Amino acid sequence: MNGSFELKGKVVIFATGNIHKFNEARVVLAQHGIATGMLRAKAVEIQSDSLTEIASVSAQDAYKRCRLPLIVEDAGLFVDALKGFPGPYAAYVYQTVANKGLLKLMENVKDRKATFRSAIAYCDSENGETVCFTGQATGEITTQEQTQDKSAFGFDPVFQPEGKAKTFAEMTLEEKNRVSHRAQAIHKFAEWYIKQGHVKS
Repeated sequence: MNGSFELKGKVVIFATGNIHKFNEARVVLAQHGIATGMLRAKAVEIQSDSLTEIASVSAQDAYKRCRLPLIVEDAGLFVDALKGFPGPYAAYVYQTVANKGLLKLMENVKDRKATFRSAIAYCDSENGETVCFTGQATGEITTQEQTQDKSAFGFDPVFQPEGKAKTFAEMTLEEKNRVSHRAQAIHKFAEWYIKQGHVKS
């Protein structure tokens, strides 16, 4: 119990099994003076069309397991020509058909517009209440995989953000954090977190 109390306000735990997501979040939060720890906990993930609902339930479940203030993220890729597919099911679709499968679905499709969306949910109490923050990056699906960074993951090699000449996978972590959906959501969380008085100057 004492350890939990001492950590409050000093470290925010990011409950995720994805080291790449953690590294992106760690860099953004450090810019706000917030330290981050990674918790490899398999939180419950409900089936829902709402990213914020999925993230909220996962954050509540993760908090019950560790009793530490934490954030959970859920992200989705919404492709216009596929009527928003794969949306919040992006992780499952990636695991089953990966980038090649998505590119196959997009063969001969002229409208390649797509949006990456992120929902960050924060939970720090047993009553299960969460606060959510969202971000999005618009762009398009490329015609082939393009990557240079070994830390690239998911659909990053086939998503090129609007106004940029590179895919997420070709960007450095710093470049991606300037435009990504995840970074936007984490910045919003950090600004709120500081306003709550958790971070002392």
